[in-house]
Amino acid sequence: MLWIPITIAAALAQTVRNAAQRHLIGELGTLGATLVRFLYGLPFAVIWLAAVVVAAGVSIPAPGIALLAWSLAGGLAQIAGTALLLQTMHERNFAVGVAYSKTEVVQVAVFALVLLGDPLNMAIAAAVACGTAGVLLLAPADPARPWRSLIEGFASRSALLGLGSGAGFALSAVCYRAATHAAGTPSFVVNAALTLVVAQAMQTLLLGGWLWLRTPEVVVRTLEAWRVSLFAGFMGTAASAAWFTAFAIEPVARVRTLGLIEMIFSYAVSRRFFRERLAPRELAGMALIALAVIAITLL
Repeated sequence: MLWIPITIAAALAQTVRNAAQRHLIGELGTLGATLVRFLYGLPFAVIWLAAVVVAAGVSIPAPGIALLAWSLAGGLAQIAGTALLLQTMHERNFAVGVAYSKTEVVQVAVFALVLLGDPLNMAIAAAVACGTAGVLLLAPADPARPWRSLIEGFASRSALLGLGSGAGFALSAVCYRAATHAAGTPSFVVNAALTLVVAQAMQTLLLGGWLWLRTPEVVVRTLEAWRVSLFAGFMGTAASAAWFTAFAIEPVARVRTLGLIEMIFSYAVSRRFFRERLAPRELAGMALIALAVIAITLL
């Protein structure tokens, strides 16, 4: 059951990171704020890898083709998911913005089944469905008609941003689980840490290089905003290290369903720091998410 506290820690760290990144969007833009997560998180990822290698007493093998390929696929999907998430949060309030990205929960179960053959029994499927229903109540196109608006607004800009973000995070989670299994050390913690370093290095080079060629002033502003960026990078690495470790232990559908507890954390951040309020319908969505979280921990 070690994956349960690790996943809860990942969700909490991710909530804090999302809040820090939101403050950077106005100054750095969506892609600049996305780069912060990887550029400033990479040094912390390297430190974490060194620490767990020493603690485990194992040597680090040269990354193989499978690890590099899965990490690259996961990294690209995560860049896309993060950028779409930040744009969604920029257009809607904080808690609802995060909720849109949580369509990932049902998508990750499908991706994991198709790509990795992870089992999906009826109990897990019911928990996934319950959590997804809660998410949809939190983020309808029309609060007065949540279910009808879901169908009618399926092709709206907000819906597409949220679905795209969820697909990016779902695919990245599945790829990272495959990468941790391809890392090749006897320690699942070292496997997760190695995958994290490889993925963040690739993401920093790809996104940072693209931004430097297209809009170098964004990269310069990212370096100038190092105080908030350093904190966001640290929290991003803390969240990713915990997620990757949980993926190395447990199927991603279960991990991501429990990760919906982030919605409770997001609600607290929304109320405390952004003075945003949620309607009774949204509170009902929170209750469904809580039910899914409880169910997945008891399976």
